[in-house]
Amino acid sequence: MNSYNIIIAGVGGQGVILAGNIIGDAAIALGYDVKKTDTIGMAQRGGSVISHLRVAPKIYSPVIGEGQADIVISFEKMEAARCFSFLKPGGTVILNNREMPPLSVSCGMEQYPSDEEIMIVLEQKTDSIYFVEGSKKSEAIGNIKVLNIFMLGCLSQFMDIEDKVWRESIIRSLPAKIVGINITAFEAGIESVKL
Repeated sequence: MNSYNIIIAGVGGQGVILAGNIIGDAAIALGYDVKKTDTIGMAQRGGSVISHLRVAPKIYSPVIGEGQADIVISFEKMEAARCFSFLKPGGTVILNNREMPPLSVSCGMEQYPSDEEIMIVLEQKTDSIYFVEGSKKSEAIGNIKVLNIFMLGCLSQFMDIEDKVWRESIIRSLPAKIVGINITAFEAGIESVKL
């Protein structure tokens, strides 16, 4: 069994917590030990949301230390840069090309970083960076709210969990009436980073 330390980052309303729960459910179905902890801060006001998720044969703590994340998956561009310190050298970053400026930027107190500035930060540790158009593709599928499941489709390409197990976890985790569109989003995510 492989081990995975995963940081999931985004802002309130993007489904970060649910995404982490689905990853954990899929891993548990295969007999992994899973530990998870969430930092939600001002999530209801569009603030940062970060989930630490550890998957291995045996885990004793949910917290991922600096420089220990195998994968950082970010639903918003700037949040990937904020989580940079968790990424291990050579780790993988999956980054949704979406800007959701925090209040400090909206009020003019700070400036939102350019794509180049974000890439410069991330490239200090890795060249395994996948920029995906998750928001645009989710909207094209029919609902921006499926972004989190789209991003799980991207992530699935970097974990040793069969697509069938992912789909079963999505079905268990969501109301029946929205399963279909979410499975479509998951499959679109797979195609976006197919290795």
